[in-house]
Amino acid sequence: MATATERLRRYLDDELGECRPEDVDRRLEDLGALAGALSEERVTTDVAVLSALSSETRYAAVRVLVAAGEELCVCELNAVVDASESAVSHALSELDDAGLVEGRTDGRWRKYRATDRAVALVTVLDGATDE
Repeated sequence: MATATERLRRYLDDELGECRPEDVDRRLEDLGALAGALSEERVTTDVAVLSALSSETRYAAVRVLVAAGEELCVCELNAVVDASESAVSHALSELDDAGLVEGRTDGRWRKYRATDRAVALVTVLDGATDE
């Protein structure tokens, strides 16, 4: 931490033209408030969500469910996603664990829908590619 504080002092000295100890203390306090965005639980959850999207099959399943805007049966997803029914089922299970889809059994069929988190992520990704 001492090295980081020293680097921060040099940075603030460059930015402010002169850096006093209270400038460093104030900036460290401001930065400490940002550390709340890095809670261990938040980081673990976010990494799990992003990891769940790191497979083409899982990503395709999420995209299809978001585009559908309704529940789809695994067999329907299998007709769209280029993977075996077993691979699609496994992908959906992992997406469910990550909170990106919700599944339910309807008789002998398993149906899934995208969660609000999945819709938000796909919307952000779509916006990022439109620019």
